[in-house]
Amino acid sequence: MTLDPDSRCPCGSGDTYGACCGRFHSGLSAGALPPTAEALMRSRYSAFVGLDAAYLLATWHPSTRPATLELDETTQWRRLDVVRTTAGGPFDTQGTVDFAAHWREGGDVSARRGVMREHSRFVREGGRWFYLDGDAS
Repeated sequence: MTLDPDSRCPCGSGDTYGACCGRFHSGLSAGALPPTAEALMRSRYSAFVGLDAAYLLATWHPSTRPATLELDETTQWRRLDVVRTTAGGPFDTQGTVDFAAHWREGGDVSARRGVMREHSRFVREGGRWFYLDGDAS
């Protein structure tokens, strides 16, 4: 799924996708890196919306990253709520982000809806943030 650079970013920042998470998705190899753990988490959420498994794998810490990642195209990620962040700033080496990601499966009246909540851990190595792991509910 391709996200429109001129539409609102799925991460809920209020910016356009191109000015927000899109610059990380398209510029990762050119050095456009999220400056904080929260920015990385938001860009990863947008990657789930856009079905960008390559970005998700590239931003996953090598010690916990799976060999492959298959995304479920039937799940529609509808909204992201950042609940709390701890550390994770541009000069930190670790941080956490608690969030709630609202989803829907199916497009008709019988659509299932839910919320995935996660306490995610991030580490910063070589000036770059990585998703380490998370406790989901």
